[in-house]
Amino acid sequence: MQALLDAIARLEPADSARRVFHGRGGLHPGCEQWALDAFPPVWVLTSFKPVDEATLAVLHTALAERWAQAAPGEPLNWVFQCRHESQTETRLMAGAVPERHVVSERGARYLVHVLKGQNHGLFLDMAEGRQWVREQARGQKVLNLFAYTCAFSVVALQGGAKQVVNVDMSGGAMAIGQQNHPLNGLAGGASFLAHDIFKTWGKITRSGPYGLVIVDPPSFQKGSFVATKDYQRLMRRLPDLLLPGARVLLCLNAPELDTAFLRQQMQEAAPELVFEQRLPNPEAFADAAPERALKVLVYRA
Repeated sequence: MQALLDAIARLEPADSARRVFHGRGGLHPGCEQWALDAFPPVWVLTSFKPVDEATLAVLHTALAERWAQAAPGEPLNWVFQCRHESQTETRLMAGAVPERHVVSERGARYLVHVLKGQNHGLFLDMAEGRQWVREQARGQKVLNLFAYTCAFSVVALQGGAKQVVNVDMSGGAMAIGQQNHPLNGLAGGASFLAHDIFKTWGKITRSGPYGLVIVDPPSFQKGSFVATKDYQRLMRRLPDLLLPGARVLLCLNAPELDTAFLRQQMQEAAPELVFEQRLPNPEAFADAAPERALKVLVYRA
């Protein structure tokens, strides 16, 4: 746990949402279970193994001592989350969480909910993917599949997209996505379809063709999407949705599935799409085994 304690000892007040310590990347032996994130004004510490109260007390002391130095007079707000089969919990350990919790990233603002569920409303490892979309979206009609809280839609419109179609079967996530747009001064240009993607192809196709398609599914979500059997079904549909020269952003966050899996599936399902590059992950998410980390691939029609 020493590497985590060392990272805490270097903490500085954060002005944007970001990862601070990434034990999951395997670059800090003995700390593989830990992740520390800034969702200002709250710190979120996550463990992927059960943790005893004595360990939490040591971490609280370290955070409190550092915060007293780094931000004198400011309250320490921190949340602990455990994600393990035998111990799944989220706990406010000190301070408070804003009732309406808004964080920023590269000029965009997002609603988050760090005390509710395992997903907080913004996936920090996708920061470079969002930046790429912002840079590619100008003048494009964009399709955002598995839109979740529509962060890609926000940055696409900030980048000059003429229209974004967001599709996700979670009505709750889409409701947050709809709030994220006016939060960024975006009054129009986005539509929101709270539907199962595989049952909505007619509507999706009629809204096209698109100059940019984003595909960011869960790797395994029973009843929704299982990458090993459903990704190729989706890939087969892509050529019919795309304008000539259009780009596709394919995302996959499954440690057991590598880049070769995605590329082979695409070669079989839609060989006319050309692989261009794999986008880098944020430096904070450096991984000793990059193929276990988030994969974000760019294809061109």
